[in-house]
Amino acid sequence: MGSATSTSPINMPPHSFTQSVSVSLLLAVLLWLQGCQAEDSHLLGSVPINITEESDMASTKGVPRMGKILIELMTLLGAVGLSNSAIQRPDYDDTAAPEFLNPSWMADLPDSRPLSEVTMPGTHNTMAIYGGALAECQSWSLASQLRAGVRFLDVRVRHVRGNLTIHHGVSYQRAHFGDVLEGVADFLREYPSEMVLMRLKEEFSETFDIYGAVVGYIHLYADWDLLWHSRLMPTVGQVRGKLIVLQDFGGPDLGMRYGSLDIADDWKVPTLLHVAEKWQSVHEHLEAAPVGNKAYIFLTYGSGAGIFAYPNAIAQRINARLYDYLMALIGQNRRFGIITMDFPASPLLQMIINFN
Repeated sequence: MGSATSTSPINMPPHSFTQSVSVSLLLAVLLWLQGCQAEDSHLLGSVPINITEESDMASTKGVPRMGKILIELMTLLGAVGLSNSAIQRPDYDDTAAPEFLNPSWMADLPDSRPLSEVTMPGTHNTMAIYGGALAECQSWSLASQLRAGVRFLDVRVRHVRGNLTIHHGVSYQRAHFGDVLEGVADFLREYPSEMVLMRLKEEFSETFDIYGAVVGYIHLYADWDLLWHSRLMPTVGQVRGKLIVLQDFGGPDLGMRYGSLDIADDWKVPTLLHVAEKWQSVHEHLEAAPVGNKAYIFLTYGSGAGIFAYPNAIAQRINARLYDYLMALIGQNRRFGIITMDFPASPLLQMIINFN
């Protein structure tokens, strides 16, 4: 990769600009603290600050007031989000490509198995790969995600005069709904043993009337017969080669209704100090899924974000806990349903798949 030739915000990669703003904010606060608490400033260089990973909290015993506030600020801002280097771990991956692929894992599933009894990995805000650290939830392209084994997609469209562009909040993702449909259709033609579930909802517009536009895009960029046109729970054999729209908007049925799933999506994580609460929600739903009603698909979101907790910082912590949790259960045949993540890694995807 070539090095950047300019440090102006216009030419910076999305990560770099957002990170620079965060660093500037942190430095500004530090300067203000220096002025307000000069009595502590001379101690910062002489008092050691020992930070531990326990409960994502820093130990501040013996640290002067300014040092304590500094630690808390770094935690609130999601210090990991300030890093500009890509990471590829067994549980978390924000590099450009998966470590390995598994494009046809559903071929091993029996045709008679109800879809509600399949365990599969998914991605939250599947197309959110632009917009800086506050907006980005994935680093792999749609094609790479599908070939890595992801089978649940979370797609958000902005509706303007019949056009459906892909958004995460205000951040335009340089794609439209037709790109998503073409990508899924191409994948299913290449791997007819597979199926794809897609939650579809309106975002950054409030027309509450995207049904007609969605149907138009399907006819233009895919095929009407590509879809599973029923609210009924299918078997694996019935939906091989199909796209199942999980309809999170009004209008006649295109597929299954998103609201019919058993969902845990406690996505609001104000700061990194709230990660434990987020994990508790994830853990409780994962524990409920194997013994829950087999007539329902369970959907657990491991993703989260807040103004002081970037998606990547949350994912690094929740994905690690999820990996350890699943590792302890290896060898058991458990129905977890759909486990949806930000920045998942190939080994974590494979671990989820293996529970089938």
